Amino acid sequence: MRRWLALARKEFIHIRRDARSLGVAIVMPLAMVLLYGTVMEMELRNLRVGILDLDRSDRSREFIRGLTASGFIVEAGRLTSRAEVEPGLRQGRFRGVVVLPAAGVGGVQVLVDAADASTAATVDNYLRAVVALQAQRVQAALGAPPPAFTVRSRIWFNPELTSATFVVPGLVALVLMMICALLTSIAVTREKETGTLEQILTAPVAPAQVILGKVTPYIGLGALDAGLILLTGRYVFAVPMHGSWWALAGYTLLFILIALGVGLLISARASSLRVAMMAAILVTMLPTLVLSGFVFPIASMPRPLQLVCSVLPATHFLVVIRSIMLKGQNWHPGHLAVLGTMAVTVLGLAVRSFHSRLD
Repeated sequence: MRRWLALARKEFIHIRRDARSLGVAIVMPLAMVLLYGTVMEMELRNLRVGILDLDRSDRSREFIRGLTASGFIVEAGRLTSRAEVEPGLRQGRFRGVVVLPAAGVGGVQVLVDAADASTAATVDNYLRAVVALQAQRVQAALGAPPPAFTVRSRIWFNPELTSATFVVPGLVALVLMMICALLTSIAVTREKETGTLEQILTAPVAPAQVILGKVTPYIGLGALDAGLILLTGRYVFAVPMHGSWWALAGYTLLFILIALGVGLLISARASSLRVAMMAAILVTMLPTLVLSGFVFPIASMPRPLQLVCSVLPATHFLVVIRSIMLKGQNWHPGHLAVLGTMAVTVLGLAVRSFHSRLD
């Protein structure tokens, strides 16, 4: 018993003295509870919908006013022809389109973007229910002489609502961010503990050369991981690839550089290998899983969290990879600019951290 108590006391003193590990051990559970409790709000808000009014009558205008009156459905664009539907969905301007037919032609059509399969069925059911309810209100308001609106829906980009089609692209972002940052931080921190990093820094090499030498092997490893995930998704789960492999490779390489830069920054600040591992998991896995749109739709989150999501590289990479694979949309200048800026900033900070150690 005395030996057990002595060992327990020694371990308690060690934990108390290791303030960083203790902080991570306390902060991580709290962060997970707060984030999951806030983010797991599955109610749709600010659902961006395009409107195509082919009837252009008092009835259809009244229908549209009622459709967007609650604020849950936001009119993201008034379309003039069916030719504008597909480009709008591919570019992500709206999550769905409501088509009001000309009088006597047919029912209201609901078109849903199912690239995000986790919310596509919810969007479809929600729009169908709102359209049916609004049709009843319009009929009652106009004395019910015109025929009732009926609803027909069509799912775009993932008509079967297959989970793998939605999950596999997200796994690329999650695995690359976590593995690249974790391996890089561990490798550099281990050299710091053994003293070999100090020998490297005293050699006649520039900090940028040290960074380049460190990240080069992990770029190949990250590309290998991405290729294995995509090939498995393609040939095992039949995940489609409608865009360019070269475009996807370019964006993926940029994302890998960001992940490696994050790992280098963690290693520059971490005091031990254990702290580096915990920090890499905390900084990469949790935000990518919860706040990037991989599992939970960003549109359902509170506005402050949406701002946090916008500065995460995984948020932009997920939009790009899903758009390339499922929609065939290869060019994303806005997301490319954000990812490029992040890569330059993170790698620049990593070089500066190594330069400070050299000084």
